[in-house]
Amino acid sequence: MRYILFNKPYGVLSQFTDEGTGHPTLSEFIEVPDVYAAGRLDRDSEGLLLLTDDGALIGRLTDPEHHLEKTYLVLVEGIPAQEALSRLEKGIQLKGYRTRPAHVRLIPDPGLPPRPRPVTPHGPTAWLEIKLLEGKKRQVRHMTAAVGLFTLRLFRTGIGAVQLGNLPVGKWRDLTPDELRNLKR
Repeated sequence: MRYILFNKPYGVLSQFTDEGTGHPTLSEFIEVPDVYAAGRLDRDSEGLLLLTDDGALIGRLTDPEHHLEKTYLVLVEGIPAQEALSRLEKGIQLKGYRTRPAHVRLIPDPGLPPRPRPVTPHGPTAWLEIKLLEGKKRQVRHMTAAVGLFTLRLFRTGIGAVQLGNLPVGKWRDLTPDELRNLKR
């Protein structure tokens, strides 16, 4: 079995084929056969992506019933009021479902590497750390929009006990035995 941690760049699809879109894919960065993304990051999102050929682990990592925490650094346009942060923490009603409670806090600029396409806000910005126990399609973006904060940048730094650390953008490495044990618990 193979278990890979990848620092996905902005603009890259979380799949190995582009299906005619013309966007870069994982195949431009990872030449390991028969591994697949365990969950996704949309094209505009960056950071930690796990890949494996272990179908059971993919199922566990993508099943919200396993309550595996995912950590995101989120640049939002606007300065969030405490009321907005509280709403995010309690859960937000979105398109037919309510998000689970989350851990949300205002943080200083995390000093992430610059993106190839810079963010151009129209006003003040703030960084949030958001920890979710689920991960529906574009959930963080929908949650912040629901409280009046437009997401400008989204960067995943952790899945459970596995942390991206200082792995450079566009690079990958195999998970350590300790990281793998923590994911399988």
